[in-house]
Amino acid sequence: MELLGLHHVSILTGKAEKNYEFYTKILGMRLVKKTVNQDNTESYHLFYADAEGTPGTEVTFFDIPHLGQTHRGTSDISTVSLRVKNSDSLLFWKERFNQFGVEHDDIQKRANRETMAFRDFEGTRLILVADNGEKGVRSGIAWKKDDIPLEHAIIGLGPVTLTVAIAEPTIGVLTDVMGFRFAGSYPSLEGDYPDLLIYATGEGGSGAEVHIETRPDLPRIRLGRGGVHHVAFRVPNESEYDLWAERLKEYRLPNSGKVERYYFKALYFREPNGILFELSTDTPGFATDEPMETMGEKLALPPFLEPNRKEIEEKLRPLYLN
Repeated sequence: MELLGLHHVSILTGKAEKNYEFYTKILGMRLVKKTVNQDNTESYHLFYADAEGTPGTEVTFFDIPHLGQTHRGTSDISTVSLRVKNSDSLLFWKERFNQFGVEHDDIQKRANRETMAFRDFEGTRLILVADNGEKGVRSGIAWKKDDIPLEHAIIGLGPVTLTVAIAEPTIGVLTDVMGFRFAGSYPSLEGDYPDLLIYATGEGGSGAEVHIETRPDLPRIRLGRGGVHHVAFRVPNESEYDLWAERLKEYRLPNSGKVERYYFKALYFREPNGILFELSTDTPGFATDEPMETMGEKLALPPFLEPNRKEIEEKLRPLYLN
């Protein structure tokens, strides 16, 4: 059993329309699924990804209007990275961010890669990371957008950073339970703090890494809009998914048990610092109930919610995505 890399991250937004505009019109990602939060069907769940909704390229958002702002701290998925092909792409994005008034930092090295940090309109902390031919888990397929050349398009998820007060318990779950391996370290860009530690799975590389930041000086996070709700890791198929369910039992890790999300199967559990992890299958994918060409254009509901479509649609607020 080996996790292949990152599957998706799920973030909280208070303004779905503006969120859609930022991630599709400015970042050029594709809305591959417009559905509902299956645990609260009065809330939308939007999935942005590459051209085909490939596992490892997905950034998802739960829409919760009037949600308070995130207050940063420990026990936090503090940054999410998005992959681009090379350093020239970072120059393109720097110019584009200036054009659209997106708050960003200078290009800097993290983990020996060229990167550029930026924030969306709700303060979500994001980082563009250049592949520059690095080996590892493959990227996704660029989504064509007229004002973003394909060679500069976002092509998947890069490393996530976990900010914790004490690193060892989180590292223990990553390595002993989930099979991650130590892959190096790099200096903090935030000041005189411990080096960030890199842990990798599968083929490694940008799309298969977790970075651990130790910050005992910070309070615990108060999660709100702009904050990352959970990070999911790729399980290749359902047979391995069953084995992971047994493995979590063996290690006596409290977890959700098997959860059918229709587009993938999921297992949820919190690591010792309280960060929510998910194990998600690559299969069956987002094209299982919609043609690939028109994914994301209509409200999609899994079969177990479809009988309640009329009631669900009546309770959802109107959502105008142009």
